[in-house]
Amino acid sequence: MTSPVESFADLGLGSALLKALADIGYETPSPIQAQCIPILLEGHDLIGMAQTGTGKTAAFALPLLEKIDVKISKPQALILTPTRELAIQVAEALQSYAHGLPGFHVLPIYGGQSYTIQLKQLSRGAHIIVGTPGRVMDHLERKTLNLDNLKTLVLDEADEMLRMGFIDDVEWILERTPAEHQTALFSATMPEQIRRVAQKYLVEPREIKIKSATATVAAIRQVYWQVSGMHKLDALTRILEVEEDFDAAIIFVRTKTATVELADKLSARGYAAAALNGDLNQQMRERVIEQLKSGALDIVIATDVAARGIDVPRVSHVVNYDIPYDTEAYVHRIGRTGRAGRNGNAILFVAPREVRMLRTIERATRQPIAPLTLPSRADVTNKRVSDFKEKVTGVLNAEGLDFFANIVAQISEEQNVGAEEVAAALCLMAQEGKPLQIAGEDPAPPRPMPADSRDARRPTSFGDRERKPRFEGGDRPRFEDRGDKPRFEDKQRRPAPAGDMVRYRIDVGRDHGVQVKDIVGAIANEAGIESRFIGRIGLYDESSTVELPAGMPAEASNALKRTRVRGVPINLRPDEGRPDAGGERKFEGDRGGFKKKKFGDR
Repeated sequence: MTSPVESFADLGLGSALLKALADIGYETPSPIQAQCIPILLEGHDLIGMAQTGTGKTAAFALPLLEKIDVKISKPQALILTPTRELAIQVAEALQSYAHGLPGFHVLPIYGGQSYTIQLKQLSRGAHIIVGTPGRVMDHLERKTLNLDNLKTLVLDEADEMLRMGFIDDVEWILERTPAEHQTALFSATMPEQIRRVAQKYLVEPREIKIKSATATVAAIRQVYWQVSGMHKLDALTRILEVEEDFDAAIIFVRTKTATVELADKLSARGYAAAALNGDLNQQMRERVIEQLKSGALDIVIATDVAARGIDVPRVSHVVNYDIPYDTEAYVHRIGRTGRAGRNGNAILFVAPREVRMLRTIERATRQPIAPLTLPSRADVTNKRVSDFKEKVTGVLNAEGLDFFANIVAQISEEQNVGAEEVAAALCLMAQEGKPLQIAGEDPAPPRPMPADSRDARRPTSFGDRERKPRFEGGDRPRFEDRGDKPRFEDKQRRPAPAGDMVRYRIDVGRDHGVQVKDIVGAIANEAGIESRFIGRIGLYDESSTVELPAGMPAEASNALKRTRVRGVPINLRPDEGRPDAGGERKFEGDRGGFKKKKFGDR
């Protein structure tokens, strides 16, 4: 058995990357990073089987960066991802790891983004391309993306690309890469089709399989707040004020700088808060932890590395102010609460684009994480008033109030006001810079968090057209003026979107092995149209129909015309009622029924 790797420095990475990792807060490699990085640095092909959230992005990103020649401004690595969200996430991770590599450029390319922007960026040069299969294919066909200098190709979440119907597109791309290059394939599972692709395109790959080490944390209440409509700091202070049984908290952020900034802001708002990060020497670290234990501090803002080993029973809450990079980090974080047999509370801040990680954490911990409703202004006011009353009640039971009662009586007589008005003035003075009533408006409630990561699309707008019911009253009309009825139509599963819809025809159907999910995935990825805006889909033998919102931007329409599903160009155009080659059902009035006729039979 090999001994565990204690440091990224043991993996053969250069000083620039090691410094960037230290600045981010990475200290000890995760299991997949420890095993994959040396293999990829040595140039071997690799199959990595690991769940999302185990740190696999760094497992392939760091070796890529180590081997990049920044002097050559041409694509030297290509990373294929199933969704635009993952492409952006991977590109952002690469950019943060490459902080110490001057001149490095990574470019995400995906459907729904302007071609003009992508073409300008490609013309300037990029060292690593991160993209969805459809858009990468399109650039290769246009010859706007050149892979002649490609050294490494990474397939990220290969099983997800298979599930979304992109595996044929992936093979199309693989066939157009240089003969001599390194290939790394990462997948949570290994279906037969993925195994076949690996056997065909990878050369003597090393195989690494990582089992998630996370476990259920049953004694901890886990909730999340969807970041929306309010600054995270304002939301944090509202939540901390109304949380029941609050004693002390550890708030996790990603960077050392963020610990200091957030600690200063909380201190300015009256909280006893301090930063805990890797820049503190051992003596200062121990002092902060001792203050947290004794009650001199109520809140510590920490990075993952700095918080390791903290065991303070009074920590009632853990707040993930920044969502962690992997599920193991999440479990380690929330393990700081719920100690010594007590119940704990874990609060997770989740931006809409981070929903994939939220769902991954739920699977890893085998517990659903419930949404947290942001406390309203009234909630915060009521809590502050309640606390204030409690303090006043405590003072009322004290001795020696006669002197102060005489002062109130004097003020009342001198100002010709009642004792209640004097008491109100004293209450106003006693707020000590923390008003009992908070100003401002409550933010609008956020849109519901999608249950599936593929629906975590950015909002799509098709102008300022009125949102009105598609059909008013009665049953949904059937297209009885059309003869060609598909043998399967996606109308039970998919509710009718609001607003006017246009019916389009595309050149892929059952004969191409297409399913409804393939069409939905392609449209959502390439045109940036949320799945809820996609109407009924009819599958025929050689073509299909799909309903899309009226007033669709020309850019989205043009992108769909060039989109491929299972390797076949869909050629989107308005449906003109042309019957499908699979046959139509045509009404024969004299015979009082329907007769199946082949297309072209007149």
